[in-house]
Amino acid sequence: MIDRAAVRNNANYLRNVRPIDPEEIAEYIEGGPHPAVVRETLREEAFDLRLRERDDGAFEPVPEEPVPDPGWAPTAFPDDYSFALEDLLVREFGANWHRGESGAELREAVRRLKDDYLYGNDVAYDRVAALGYGIYHLPAYYATIGHVLDDLVENALLDRTLRVLDVGAGVGGPALGLHDYLPDDAVVDYHAVEPSAAADVLERMLDETGRNFRSTIHEETAESFLGLDGGTAGSGDAAPEEFDLVVFGNVLSELDDPVAVTEAALGRLAADGSVVAFAPADRNTAMGLREVERAVATPESGVETYAPTLRLWPNATPSDGGWSFDVADDLDVPGFQRRLDEAADRGSGDEPGEFVNVDVQFAYAILRPDGKRRVDVQASADRCARMADSEEHVTDRVNLLAVKLSHDLSAGGNALYRVGDGSQTVDHYLVCTRETVLNDDLRTADYGSVVFVENGLVLWNDDEGAYNVVVDDETVVDLVAP
Repeated sequence: MIDRAAVRNNANYLRNVRPIDPEEIAEYIEGGPHPAVVRETLREEAFDLRLRERDDGAFEPVPEEPVPDPGWAPTAFPDDYSFALEDLLVREFGANWHRGESGAELREAVRRLKDDYLYGNDVAYDRVAALGYGIYHLPAYYATIGHVLDDLVENALLDRTLRVLDVGAGVGGPALGLHDYLPDDAVVDYHAVEPSAAADVLERMLDETGRNFRSTIHEETAESFLGLDGGTAGSGDAAPEEFDLVVFGNVLSELDDPVAVTEAALGRLAADGSVVAFAPADRNTAMGLREVERAVATPESGVETYAPTLRLWPNATPSDGGWSFDVADDLDVPGFQRRLDEAADRGSGDEPGEFVNVDVQFAYAILRPDGKRRVDVQASADRCARMADSEEHVTDRVNLLAVKLSHDLSAGGNALYRVGDGSQTVDHYLVCTRETVLNDDLRTADYGSVVFVENGLVLWNDDEGAYNVVVDDETVVDLVAP
């Protein structure tokens, strides 16, 4: 048994002097342990010591600065990960995995998964379903998590040492995206909760991550891991008591009680940590995610919605439909999707492109227990009308403080943007009927930006059951917070 305290003490002494060499430390440890044993001990202690392992086997301190903006804008799913997925497919079905019976089986699995998500059915994963899920969803989920994390990085809220809990980790899209988003000098203690056959696919995909992305897979349900089923929380492999980042990547819609699981995850969050949840942009899953957010982030709980649906009025909670999602650039079609799609039997009704999924469109929420929000902006009654009071202002011109919660939703007519202020009880849209220099900030503002609308005309849209606030040549729109 190696003297771990001695290893730690020597590492702490050397950390500010020179790179920490396991062979050098071995010389100072009673009993003369083998350098390989010292190296493994350092790996196990690296997170607490804030050390990263270099390619040459030496260790050095992790920089104190938070994660910088990586300029996340992937255009394709990385080749190494594509090769790993295809390796699994070849092992399972042979070189022609996309053809014949195996190809048909995979395509049917993809169809079934798409239908289950669309209609809110229970989702079950056997080996084939897990591989089909990987083919169809890995690229988009890989890209999505980086776009979400940008909201934390812009305020320097993501540390270079991270304890991560990935609830319902699936086949690894969020894990791989997180790995590539972080700088090379980051150290991650990554824990995946995945009870299904997807865990085997996840394990193979995690083999492609670096030596400082140390992963553990807990093959149990989220309820079991978090102690909601009457068992002992985290009863499987050892896990930290607290996490800096908890990820729910397209899993909330699959849980029996997503609110209880999210609340339990918040209970395992560090005081300055974040829960990051995202879901596909389709109506059911996007609105389901927003329902969970609203149930958890209440004035009584103290949990704050950090982004993107900021509550701009104190103690307000929105109750509109909440169908809001962001859109990023499409990815290139990966070879494995193209092969599965091109091998489909068009005579059986398969549509070209049915098994291609490179659209990066997602609903998301970031929740924090420390009260922080992406931008610290609040509305005031002496300058703005509350969207909750729009019924009183129909045909009036008012000022609004609003979060832009969509890209242009029009089909070529007047530009249409979903907005909210955290008080709305029904859907609100800004409709630009006359674009001018004074209201151009509405068009150019990013998703999640806060804008001040001066002199907007409030109208009721009976067909849509929503309020349209007209932005015309009498309206000024100013960007308050990007």
